[in-house]
Amino acid sequence: MLGFLRSRGGLQGLLRAKAGEIARASLIFAIVAASAAAFAFAAGVLDPSRLTPTKLVDALEGHDGLHPGFRRAHAKGVCFTGRFEASGAGARLSRASVFARGEVPVVGRFSTGGGMPYAPDGRVALRSMALSFSLPNGEQWRTAMNHIPVFPVATPAAFLDFQRATSPVAATGKPDAARVEGFLAAHPETRAFMARLRDGDLPSSFANGTYHSVNAFRFTGGAGPARDVRWSMVPEAPLEALDKGTLASSPPSFLFEEVVARLARGPLRWRMRVTLAAPGDPTGDATREWPHDREQVEVGALVVERAATEEAGPCRDITFDPLILPAGIEPSDDPLLSARSSAYAVSLTRRAGEGPTPSALSRGPAEEGARR
Repeated sequence: MLGFLRSRGGLQGLLRAKAGEIARASLIFAIVAASAAAFAFAAGVLDPSRLTPTKLVDALEGHDGLHPGFRRAHAKGVCFTGRFEASGAGARLSRASVFARGEVPVVGRFSTGGGMPYAPDGRVALRSMALSFSLPNGEQWRTAMNHIPVFPVATPAAFLDFQRATSPVAATGKPDAARVEGFLAAHPETRAFMARLRDGDLPSSFANGTYHSVNAFRFTGGAGPARDVRWSMVPEAPLEALDKGTLASSPPSFLFEEVVARLARGPLRWRMRVTLAAPGDPTGDATREWPHDREQVEVGALVVERAATEEAGPCRDITFDPLILPAGIEPSDDPLLSARSSAYAVSLTRRAGEGPTPSALSRGPAEEGARR
């Protein structure tokens, strides 16, 4: 199913473009370095006993193992390209050029949750969409979204504790049940998230899932005052929920093969909806949803046109840093934003040093073992 994506021409084109990608990566590093410094100051991480981005990435590696060349989270993914068609309706909310009526090119990635690149798709896991918009005047906007609108924890420290509590122990190869229960007892918001993931609908395809920004942001420079917002990508394809009883018998990469097959038949579309916070709605806690009656503004459509495995596509060396924002979009007071940004920088540095790795969709786990 994925064979047509792995042509030598696509790979050679990617290699010819590598010099430009390295230059862009240098710019990304400069941006995220400033964010990492701000996170370090805010969290007190100059004290070696305190939380650091390195500790966050170490915890991810301890949880799912080290897989050289792959992302430390959302390791299994496929690239796509397309465009964003702005209706102009967002211009009253933000001066960001992405919302001016017209089109901008987009590079994105579909992925499943977790740091194991060869994990089977037949499991209860997040479906995610990440986007990089190339805007006029050289601006970039990056966003990474999940099919569940909330996050399992509210703070970077809780995320670190969660990873450590649920990591396998050497004696059994499984998490320590008592330690997991102790964490969940102290974090009912995490227990609620896990129940929602376990019991809620799992989209049968990347194509029919709704993807949420999870974190809050602030739109500025529009026709009125600055507004706190979240956004979502709502598919034109109707939601079909998977029968979870069939997951164990499903092909190992059925989600990715299915979306590639859909794109071979034609483009896929999502409508972007911006949700406006009301006074008192929490902006610094990604575990809490806003009421469903909040005003929403449809600002345009995402059109996904083509897919490519990561060694042949343009997304492999992009870090979908949520603090790479254009003028007119600002971060909220959510502490996860700076933590994500700085941890993504550490992850990118590590995998860049490990060298390029073929996509998990191009190679099986036996080949990964032989490489080590």
